[in-house]
Amino acid sequence: MPHVIVKLYTGRNEEQKKGLAEEVAGAVVRSLGCEKKVVSVAIEEIDRAAWPDQVYRPDILENNDKLYLKPGYDPFGES
Repeated sequence: MPHVIVKLYTGRNEEQKKGLAEEVAGAVVRSLGCEKKVVSVAIEEIDRAAWPDQVYRPDILENNDKLYLKPGYDPFGES
């Protein structure tokens, strides 16, 4: 039962978010060989100014062992 949470800056419209959710779900189905009915996708919009403290530090820096695709930026200059 894969559940994917996508965090992104605010400002995307509903059509973009629905399209992204469908694409992510499709990738999960193709990669894991599961049925689409068992996949859920949530989208959390985060204000750009809050991104470093609400997303980058807790989800990326502090969870490096769970990160399978690392970003090529660091808003804190710690990498």
